[in-house]
Order: sequence, then structure tokens, then C-alpha cells
Amino acid sequence: MSQKVVLIIQARMGSIRLPGKSMMELAGVPLVGRILERVKRVKKIDEIILATTDLLEDDALAELANDYSVSCFRGSSNDLVDRYYKAAKLYQADVILRLPADNVCPEPSEYDRLIKFHLSNTKDFSSNICNFMSNGYPDGIGVEAFTFASLEEIWKEEGDLKKREHIALNYYDYINDKQPSNSKFSVGTIPCPKKYAHYESIKLDVDTEDDYQMINKMYKSLIKKSPKFTFSDVINWFDSQQSKEN
Repeated sequence: MSQKVVLIIQARMGSIRLPGKSMMELAGVPLVGRILERVKRVKKIDEIILATTDLLEDDALAELANDYSVSCFRGSSNDLVDRYYKAAKLYQADVILRLPADNVCPEPSEYDRLIKFHLSNTKDFSSNICNFMSNGYPDGIGVEAFTFASLEEIWKEEGDLKKREHIALNYYDYINDKQPSNSKFSVGTIPCPKKYAHYESIKLDVDTEDDYQMINKMYKSLIKKSPKFTFSDVINWFDSQQSKEN
């Protein structure tokens, strides 16, 4: 039987480090809009959901979802397990892809590779969102995938507030590059293509004003050449910037 693959993008206006970043402009388009442009090119996704909160300040994100013709779900501010679970249940997801809305350069081809891997095995959790289990991936071009069954189990049983806010911690501890000692879930990954591997110095998350200024500069440069620029283009841009500095 085919499985319904649903991408859930978590976003809110109340970011602690950089408030309002989800709607900050990248080359004239809201940041989350740029993300939606890119993930819409992923072939193996059945539905895209922008999952935000019930707060009034996040009305702008609900309107943005409508502008880009994607689904919107509104739920808990800090209990991400609850927000993801209820969104996934409402849209009848079998496999959930998780993307934080500060990862502004998702690479569609790498999403499709990860989805294919996840659907072809029995792992509860698969990821190429960063370099873990020695996969060689740079941070921010991939995605996480996990089963609805495992998310439902977490939703019912996990009481730790940190694990309710940071879903991945229920499956894998990225910082220490290991599974939690009490984990009951199976995890897996894929090797990064050689052309993308080992670019750990490139940071594509927007966490600070400096991050935003750098990413905005990059987008303005690359989007002129091609709206469908790839991570290879990003690498070349960073290399050119470094050459200018030297």
C-alpha cells in the first residue's frame, strides 16, 4: 500500500533570537515563501502543511499559506509534538517530514532521496538534515522523516517538556551524535553526495540578524541567475565571497 507523505513546516513569528524572521524578506519575498517555493519542487511529497500557532501574531503565516496554496494548521506554541501530531492526524499522514522554518535552502533532490530511503525500509526515523552517523551532510539542505505510528507513541507517552518541544530528541541526539539511551526507535540515514559533502562551514539557518543579512545577500545574487538554484550554486557563491575577502 502507498503511504501518504506529508511535509510539515513549523513556523511562528515569536522567535526568541530573531522575532518576526518567518516573514522577513529574502530578495523581495517572505522567508517562509522562499522555503515553500523550493519544497514545492519535491516530487515525492503528497501534501505540504505550514504548522503555526493559535496566536494572533501568527495570522500572517496563515495568510501566507493561503497565498502559496498550501495547507495550514494552527496549534500549540511550544508543544511541537502536539502540533505535529494533530496536524499529521488531521491530514492522514503515514510519513511526516519535519522542517524548521529557519532552514531556508532545502534541496528538493535531497528530500526525494531521503523519502525514497525512508519508504524502502522499516526505520522509524530517517534524516539527512545535518551531518550525523557520518553521513557527511552539511546543515540545512535535508529533512527529517518519521512514521506517524512513532509520533503517536511519543504524543501519548512522552512527558519531558524538552522532548515535547524538540521532536528529534525523541529519536536522536544530534549534538552528541547518538541515540538516547532509552530510545525504542530505529534510525537511519543516507550518505551525502560527494559534490555536497563536507561543507560544514556553510551555515544556512537564519538564527540571528547577521545570518539573515548574509542569506538575504546570497538569495539576491542567486535568484537572479536561477529561481531553482541548487546547493552547488550556494557552494560556488560562498567560495566567491571567501575569495573576495582574501
